[in-house]
Amino acid sequence: MPIPSPEIQAFASGFPVFLAHAGVTILILLTAAAVYVLLTPHKEIALIREGNTAAALSLGGVLIGLAIPLSASLRASTNVIEIALWGAVTVVLQLLVFRLVDLILRGLPTRIQAGEVSAAALLVGAKIATALVIAAARS
Repeated sequence: MPIPSPEIQAFASGFPVFLAHAGVTILILLTAAAVYVLLTPHKEIALIREGNTAAALSLGGVLIGLAIPLSASLRASTNVIEIALWGAVTVVLQLLVFRLVDLILRGLPTRIQAGEVSAAALLVGAKIATALVIAAARS
């Protein structure tokens, strides 16, 4: 039986780690998004199903705002626990960003429910900006 090449050996030993880290990160992303949806006063999924563009923008911003720092954590972390810890920090900070934008605009959930795209766009910008700062601080 021929000896596999070093590339094949490296792939065989690294692939399970890749699956574990990527799988946990995706699980954290989905769980964090679900927690965010449950903790915000408006119901994004129902609003999106009704065709509310502001709600879709808002939830899309949440996903991007969570994914950017999670990807930085995935890149810099050496184990699943570290990825999970930074994922928790990311969720808390993104919830604080929502609250801060709500304080600035007064009535953000009502504005999103009413389909106010400008309010959702500001929220998305704040979430992405925060995500980039968290990601840079993490790396």
